[in-house]
Amino acid sequence: MAKTGNRVNDPLVRQQQGNVPTAEADVTAFLQKAAEITPQPGSGGRLIFALDATMSRQPTWDQACQIQAEMFEEAGKISGLRIKLVYFRGFGECRASRWFESGTELARAMSRIDCQGGRTQIRKVLSAALAAAKQEKIAALVYVGDCMEEDVDSLCDRAGHLGLLGVPMFVFQEGHDGVAERAFREMARLTNGAYCRFDAGSAQQLADLLKAVAVFASGGRSALQLLEKQGGQGARLLLSQLPPGS
Repeated sequence: MAKTGNRVNDPLVRQQQGNVPTAEADVTAFLQKAAEITPQPGSGGRLIFALDATMSRQPTWDQACQIQAEMFEEAGKISGLRIKLVYFRGFGECRASRWFESGTELARAMSRIDCQGGRTQIRKVLSAALAAAKQEKIAALVYVGDCMEEDVDSLCDRAGHLGLLGVPMFVFQEGHDGVAERAFREMARLTNGAYCRFDAGSAQQLADLLKAVAVFASGGRSALQLLEKQGGQGARLLLSQLPPGS
């Protein structure tokens, strides 16, 4: 696979294995609640799932990767989502997958990614999302990262264009970097999306949030509200930040 500039191309690198480091009973209960939601016919959405794979995320990468893969595998069974995986790392490397229709395929792709040192490349992620959104309807863009080392005005300009195309951005921040938080919150605002922080090692919290986004992407706000009524903590967090009418 070649490195990319503004162009992104198909998948991915090294295989890792391990157990999902979270309480299995909690995950099972959460998925059972989500499974009670009946998607509307033809409501399966397209979701872009973007990850910061730079070295600063290495301490929690394996854990987060396992959770994300399993949650989206289950979401695929429940919601009929199509998911495009985008990640950046190293020196100027930003890659995107094809659209996955199987959670198993997504999990396999994610297991092959390892972290490499480098600066953030969120601009390329947003450019890739814009290019995809101009070709077909994108239900949401999910971004998971811990810092921001770019020109915030340039990022917000691209986020604003995503907002005009109706693509909400759900930004999940690992850690407490203040510069990143301000940028992430503004990008979420400009796209009518939501921002949430998750704690390092908080596997269940991240799992809940990702499940809620998958439900939102396939069934909209009404599906998210139903999930909240059924006890979904992630749904509650997202609804508290989504603007009215989104």
